[in-house]
Amino acid sequence: MEEDRPQKGGPGWRDLPVGAVIAGGANSAKFETGDWRTLKPVHLPDRCIHCLLCWVFCPDMAVIVEEGRVVGFDYKHCKGCGICAKECPSKVNAIDMVPEGADDAERSAVSEYQGKEDPVDDAKGTGN
Repeated sequence: MEEDRPQKGGPGWRDLPVGAVIAGGANSAKFETGDWRTLKPVHLPDRCIHCLLCWVFCPDMAVIVEEGRVVGFDYKHCKGCGICAKECPSKVNAIDMVPEGADDAERSAVSEYQGKEDPVDDAKGTGN
């Protein structure tokens, strides 16, 4: 069959792995890709229920899991996309996305407003 024939000397389509696998040295394991992010996830262990949804959905495999429990993030590879925080169950909110380089005061301010619909309306006394 024509589709089984290799293209330009490469493998045929049946020889390729299933899924979005990056073969060889073109993956981020050899390159630190987290140095350009503007937001970073901060794990709040006292809130975490260890459902591992963050780990499942992280496109960079940057969620560190030990013995079935989330213990933190690999900031060398995390790009700060926020998917982990979005997938964290809404009643848990165990991941805060904070500005890169934020100090503890800034993290507290972000945590305070996480989950509120509109902090501007709240400040005016018209929101939640």
